[in-house]
Amino acid sequence: MSLDDENGYGSGSGRTDDGYSTIGGTRQTRTRLPDGEGSDGYSTPRRPARSSRSLVTVVGVVVLLIAAIAFANMGGGGKDGSGGGSGNGGSKPDSSSTAATGTKPVTGKNGSIPSGFAHDEQGAQSAAANYSVALGSADMFDRTRRRVIVTAVYAPAVAAARQGDLDKVYSGQDFLTSIGLNADGTAPSGLTFISRSNPAGTKIVKFNGDTASVAVWYSALFGLAGEGSKNPVSESWFTNTFDLAWIDGDWKITDFTQKDGPTPVGRDQAASPAEEMANAVEEFGGFTYAR
Repeated sequence: MSLDDENGYGSGSGRTDDGYSTIGGTRQTRTRLPDGEGSDGYSTPRRPARSSRSLVTVVGVVVLLIAAIAFANMGGGGKDGSGGGSGNGGSKPDSSSTAATGTKPVTGKNGSIPSGFAHDEQGAQSAAANYSVALGSADMFDRTRRRVIVTAVYAPAVAAARQGDLDKVYSGQDFLTSIGLNADGTAPSGLTFISRSNPAGTKIVKFNGDTASVAVWYSALFGLAGEGSKNPVSESWFTNTFDLAWIDGDWKITDFTQKDGPTPVGRDQAASPAEEMANAVEEFGGFTYAR
């Protein structure tokens, strides 16, 4: 939102610092001489500066404060953006896309993974976000925990086939060696393995009642933290698009694709020491429910 959109700003604001002033309803040119001249060009004393700019500044601050409060309290409205949308035809999300909707989060759990999502678009997005967290976790590198996750998030007809495929990937010696893990998927002594997905947003690609396609944009932390690590923890950005089906009262994955990005520009922040990074993953628990 630009300042031109607020009352008291923009082209119709009545500002007088553009070389013109409105006097008696007509616009007249005023020549401003350097301070200390004592004259306005007609041998008459200069009049003291008007206080209109101070008034406009005060009014502007009040207007912006009121606008900020109104914006913070927005959150209603339909999906068409009628409740405070940007008026751009829905080409980008408005503030209501991340506002509280009043729909209670799920209370059920399938193992450690939330379950019982709503049978609507919001429920599909919630399921996809939570499934991306589970599938990107360090638990996927443990055979027993991986099987629990796959059974929980995939459709029954797909889970069995996925189990075999994922076992081959996550148990492959070449793969484990390349990321610095032991043959059983554990971290070497003195190192902490970090694999964590952090959803930044979701969107509905398609929704047809009992099927949905949901894109999840997220950042991923991955690597080994600790002194001597040859695979330090790094950040990457991906978008996973999940195909979901409504099966036995919940959303389940039938397929998904992944692509890189969108990736933001990295700031010039110094990387944290290995010990600090290792402590962070222990001290900061991952989200147990997304969206």
